[in-house]
Amino acid sequence: QIPEAEGKGEILPPTIQKIIKGYNKYLRPFFDNGPVSVGMSLDIASIDTISEINMDYTATIFLRQRWTDERLCFDGNKSLSLDGRLVEMLWVPDTFIVDSKKSFLHDITVENRLIRIYPNGTVLYALRITTTVACSMDLTKYPMDKQTCTLQLESWGYNINDVTFYWTRGNDSVRGLDTLRLAQYTVEDHFTSVSEAVYETGHYPKLVFHFELKRNILYFILETYVPSILLVVLSWVSFWISQSSVPARICIGVTTVLTMTTLMMGARTSLPNANCFIKAIDVYLGICFSFIFGALLEYAVAHFCTLHRLSSKELQKDEDEEVEEERNGVLAAVTNSSSDPDDMNKLDSNKSSKTSVDGKRERSKHSGCGSPMSVVKRLFCIFDCLHVKNPYHIDNYARFSFPLSFIIINVFYWVYYLYF
Repeated sequence: QIPEAEGKGEILPPTIQKIIKGYNKYLRPFFDNGPVSVGMSLDIASIDTISEINMDYTATIFLRQRWTDERLCFDGNKSLSLDGRLVEMLWVPDTFIVDSKKSFLHDITVENRLIRIYPNGTVLYALRITTTVACSMDLTKYPMDKQTCTLQLESWGYNINDVTFYWTRGNDSVRGLDTLRLAQYTVEDHFTSVSEAVYETGHYPKLVFHFELKRNILYFILETYVPSILLVVLSWVSFWISQSSVPARICIGVTTVLTMTTLMMGARTSLPNANCFIKAIDVYLGICFSFIFGALLEYAVAHFCTLHRLSSKELQKDEDEEVEEERNGVLAAVTNSSSDPDDMNKLDSNKSSKTSVDGKRERSKHSGCGSPMSVVKRLFCIFDCLHVKNPYHIDNYARFSFPLSFIIINVFYWVYYLYF
């Protein structure tokens, strides 16, 4: 008998004194007769937070452990419920939560521990614990993702030759998830398993509780998807505004681009900054940003083609006026001249000179594209090849092509991320 236990035993009732008489809490039950079996069950009181940034969840659980200690048998047909502080006088399993980042035992108003001893020596030991446990998450389909987290229980010092773990009621050993209400998730499935943990120091008993969480997408539809869709539709309003209204169209384009950028930054605040995967919400926001930026570029192209067309018309008008002046000069020379062969030769020479001038002008007109004089001339040649006859038709094409392509991409996006 340990002196410390004797001192406490002096103030205990006779039944308790008889139980702990000669009891050594430093030796496990069945020390020389094989391993002791420890049965476990859980009640999930709450799951407070599930953090994607830290990849963990915080839960408050009631952990109950049962084992049989032949040294604690007594006569009677009723169990004894002891004060939780008397647990220091008994042997208890060295169970710990794997992947726990931070855990604590509630101690208001006293330590939330329960010890109950049955006449056959069975011990019920219950604890109320709040723990933060790591949970590896795959956010590729965020916010249409499903996450599977675990709660693993192992023995710290006793290997499988000393202690074995088992779930007291199989999959029904964990309760509380059916009535649990989470802000952003729905518990779809949960099950238990029994395995062994292999370390350098040996094989240890291990119990694993798996639960699958499905994220509720309605919040993200109202918070992110609907505003981004409305911004894309707002960028299409510029297609119905006249191309001469430069401030109006530029204002719509720049405003939608900046608003979309702000929306993209806000959607990433609750997610890890450094990750090696692209999330589904990033893909959708990137698609919306591309359409909004494309609408702004569409007006830039249409406006450039309009200016290019006007300059081409003015140049053509100047050339027509020069040709008309030359023709008027030739006709005046014909009417004022006589019909002698010399005048006829002059007329022929004028015609030939006109033809040569026109040929030079035509050659000079088309020699720009083939001339390797400078890179600028080549770029103008490319723009000339992509010349649009009527720039006002660009808006007409955009009014149908942008919405149609956006709808098609949305169909592929939602089908892929919801069903694959």
